[in-house]
Amino acid sequence: MGDLDYEEAEQEDNSEPEINQGKETGCFRKFQNLIIPPEFRDRYMQRANCRPPPIFIIGISIAELAVFIYYALWKPHKQWVTLDEGIWKSPLTYDPAKRQEAWRFVSYMFIHAGVGHIFGNLVMQLLLGIPLEMVHKGHEVGLVYLAGVLAGSLASSIFDPLTVLVGASGGVYALYGGYFINAVVNFKQMKLIFGVTRILIIVLIVVADFGYALYRRFANLEGGVKVSFVAHLGGIVAGLTIGYVFFIKFNTKLCKNPLFWICILGYAVFLIFAVFFNIFISPAS
Repeated sequence: MGDLDYEEAEQEDNSEPEINQGKETGCFRKFQNLIIPPEFRDRYMQRANCRPPPIFIIGISIAELAVFIYYALWKPHKQWVTLDEGIWKSPLTYDPAKRQEAWRFVSYMFIHAGVGHIFGNLVMQLLLGIPLEMVHKGHEVGLVYLAGVLAGSLASSIFDPLTVLVGASGGVYALYGGYFINAVVNFKQMKLIFGVTRILIIVLIVVADFGYALYRRFANLEGGVKVSFVAHLGGIVAGLTIGYVFFIKFNTKLCKNPLFWICILGYAVFLIFAVFFNIFISPAS
């Protein structure tokens, strides 16, 4: 779940409305009772609710599914397990030979190579994104997600510069990274068994999925085209850094933490270097 830094939150302004003990608040109060120690529950429920609902992650998932269906129907395919020419020639796909079309560094997230590809991404981003958005709201989850998408394509353009890129894995891995750093920093605010379990689950999922991405890159050709896997790495690093900025309850104390500014500066430096690399150095030029 998206957690708050409770010890720091206790030092914040006490102007927030009090929550009546025992009162049902939000849409998953009973579930939180199972995972959060009693002393932290009311503080958590001040932020964890469905007001507003998780619009961003649901909306972006619907958009990605709609684009997939469009390409699956636009050009006839023998099957939907793996789409072919329709997606590789799409103006949304990241193609290193067309890097001057800058929108491709973000729009590739709407294109998926097949049913398994989009199903896996949609399931994981909904499972991670909805709980995070209930606490941190759409603008914060959206910024982390899009930071991962952009970092994924830029990292691919640097470390795997001649391969094409499709899929929302950069954004999904940013949610992985943000969820992981959130779980680690707020570990003691969770009941022990739940804290350990969710960290292990994230690690196992990332290892399995990244292994499959490596297989698709080096052992399997999607329609004869090699697909980059580096977006996964770029996305998770973005999630660990930008996720630290947004998914930890930052306040005056956190803003004085050097790690807070290191995360922001690190991402900014990466963006500047990636733009410079693509304009002046890239072998795909």
